[in-house]
Parts: sequence; structure tokens; C-alpha cells
Amino acid sequence: MILIVDDDSAVRASLALLLKKEGYTTHGVAMPADALDFLGREKPELILLDMNFSLDTSGEEGLQLLEAIRRLQPEAPVILITGWATVNLAVEGMKLGARDFINKPWDNEYLVQSIRTVLELSQLKGQKLGRQKLEAEYDFGHIVGQDPAFLKVLETVGRVAATDAPVLIMGESGTGKELIAEAIHQNSHRRAKPFVKVNLGGISSSLFESEMFGHVRGAFTDARSDRVGRFEMANTGTIFLDEIGDLQLSSQVKLLRVLQDRTYEVLGSSRTRRVDVRVISATNRRLDEMVAQGAFREDLFYRINLITIQIPPLRERPGDIPLLVEFFLNNLREIYNRPRLKAGREALQWLQGLPLPGNIRQLKNLVERTVLVSPHDELRAADFENQWQGAPRRPAGDELPPVGAMTLEEMEAEMIKKAMAFHRNKVAKVARSLGLTRSSLYRRLDKYGISYEDTD
Repeated sequence: MILIVDDDSAVRASLALLLKKEGYTTHGVAMPADALDFLGREKPELILLDMNFSLDTSGEEGLQLLEAIRRLQPEAPVILITGWATVNLAVEGMKLGARDFINKPWDNEYLVQSIRTVLELSQLKGQKLGRQKLEAEYDFGHIVGQDPAFLKVLETVGRVAATDAPVLIMGESGTGKELIAEAIHQNSHRRAKPFVKVNLGGISSSLFESEMFGHVRGAFTDARSDRVGRFEMANTGTIFLDEIGDLQLSSQVKLLRVLQDRTYEVLGSSRTRRVDVRVISATNRRLDEMVAQGAFREDLFYRINLITIQIPPLRERPGDIPLLVEFFLNNLREIYNRPRLKAGREALQWLQGLPLPGNIRQLKNLVERTVLVSPHDELRAADFENQWQGAPRRPAGDELPPVGAMTLEEMEAEMIKKAMAFHRNKVAKVARSLGLTRSSLYRRLDKYGISYEDTD
């Protein structure tokens, strides 16, 4: 049963009729006191909560009621609905535990989708599953790993995939964020629809609208033909917004609108278009810190992270390294026609001791380089060590700069300078050795004022 809290009888009647058509039962109340009285007796599956119950349109009444609801029924999912929406009000409501924020007049399809998603998430119960059970229940394709921390990630993926909840995937470079995004899509009801990947870090603010929403011929000087935007390509499917932490503030505003209203305009056209997409975002940056610094919009942050998945770095799950090495070697046996190719026990132990700042991507490159140059079918630790181009093995604490001697940014800048010198400004090699994409490396070079002449 869904509880509708709104002082407007017409709104209550409209919502009740809409939800009845979708198979939901409802109960409506007009005032905060009525809502709290009802919640003292009943436990609804979901609460649709208006934010204003008098001439005051600040939303404070709704926030106070939301706080009271959280005290009375902490687990009850709440969706806020208001005709006097403000960014600050939405953010405050999400901070207090609301699952979504809908503006009046609402779009019936989007409202029902939001309700369905929140209900599905609240009904999902966590259960510990081994790798075999996960494989039997879900399609995880080429995702390798059975470390307990990583299995928790896969359990979350399996549970949320069936919903339309926006997901934020966080983790260091090379941890496999794109594979996790693909797994969410592949296990969803949208699996037969498009899966569109967008590297937001590689799109400048001047091209953002054209890339994401498309343009019509003549919209600007070089627009010689119509262009289909990424959101239109992803319609009815999933859009994967990679490196969302690198998106400039001016572009964040434009992205927020389409995520919030599911509407956009093609550049050069005044016609508003609607889009139905599942949104998955990813970043290797700390968005909460960026919000505090004013570098990332707080309302956008809360819009994209209904579900957050944190992928552990490879150094925190060394037991998965032998599995990954075997997976890589299995592919390389066929590519290079070396059926006896394998890694010796000592080699695997040596690999498990590496810091691998580039994580899975860096390990894969190391294995491939070693196979290319080693004449041995059974790869030894020395074979891998000869090809190791990353940082030295996991250092002792006294080998690091004293705490406070350097900031993280200063350390990053120094590491990039050393890598550029070592690889003689070959940007592709530097990016691989540091576990970065080329576009990410270019941004860091500009950020730290490191001069370079790309000799690739």
C-alpha cells in the first residue's frame, strides 16, 4: 500500500487513480498530523510526500514531516512531490533520506517508473551468494573474481540490475567500472536495447550539447548535417556516463535537466524531446569532496547516486590476481598459438605482491607484454619482473615521503613527470603505465603545467 500525503484533494485523487491503474492500493491523508497518526498504526510500502501544507511555500513543513517520518519508520521509502521545487529543497530532502524528488505537474510515466524502482529496491533482500550461485542466477560474462569484497559488488549488481535505479560506480582507474556497468545492463529488462558509452572526460563544454543531445543542420558554423545525440541513441536502453567527475560545471547543469525531467532539446531546435533511459555513471574521483569544494553540483550528485557501487582496488583482493592472470593467458594461448602457456607458482606470488596502481588494466598489459617477449611456456617471476614498468613493489612505510611533506596532487604530478621522462614523452605508454586513459593524462598534464611534445 502507498501512502499519499497532500493537502490538495484533487492531487490525492489523481495519484490514487493513476496508481490504481498500475495495480497499487493507496491511502490518502491531507495534513502532517494525519500522516503521523496513520504511520503510528500502519506500515506503507512507500510514501508520496507533498512539501507544503499552508501558504508557506518554503518546503520547511515537508522537511519537518520527513524528519518525523524517518524517526517513526526509518526504513519507509519516501518520494517527495512539490509544485514549488527548488534545488536546495531537493538536496535537503535527499540528505534526509528521500529516494527521489518529483516536480508538479509530474509526468505520469516518469512518476510510475520512479515508484516502481523505489519499491523494487526496498523489497530486495541481501543474501550472501557464492560465485557459483551468482553465475547460475545472473549473467556476469567475463567478470573475473571471487574475493569476498568483490562478490559483494556482484551481489549488489544482481539485485539492482532489474530496477531502473540510477547507479554510481566508484573505483580507481582500471578496476573494471565499465564491465560492471555492462553487467548491470545485461541483467536488466533493457538488455535487448542499446547500451551507449560516453566518456564525459573527453567532451569539452563547447561540444557537450551537440554530443549529448545532437544538433540540426545549420545549428552552428560546422553543422553541415543533422547529428543524433547520445541520449537519443540510448533511448529505451542504458546510457553509461564514464568519468562524470571530469565534467565541467557548465555542462553539469545541462546534464542535470535531462536526468531530472527526462527532456532535452536538440541544438538548433526548439522542440522538446522526451527520453527513457537507465543512467549509470562512473568516476575514479571523490565526488563528495568535489561537492564540498564547489567543483561538482550537489543536486547532480544526489540525482545519480541512488545506488553507489564501490569497486575495491586489485591490491585489496590479491587472491583474484591468479584468476585474472589465468583468464588473460587463456586468451593469449589462442592468439599466439602457445597452448602450453602458463604462469609458475612463484610468478603468481610475485604478481600478488605488486601495488598495481593501474589495477586490472595494468595487470593485463603486464601479462601481455611478458608473453610477447618471453620464450618460456611457463612464465617465471623474472619474466614478469623484466617487464614491470610501474611503481616498485609495495614499499615499506619509511620509503614514502613523510606525512605532510607532499600533497597527493604534488605526488601525482611528480609521478607523471617521472613517467614522462622514463617513456620519453610517449603519451600512450605513459597513460598505460599509470593506469590512465590518454584524455585523463592530457588533462593532468595541463592541470600541473607539465610541458610535453607527444612523440607517439
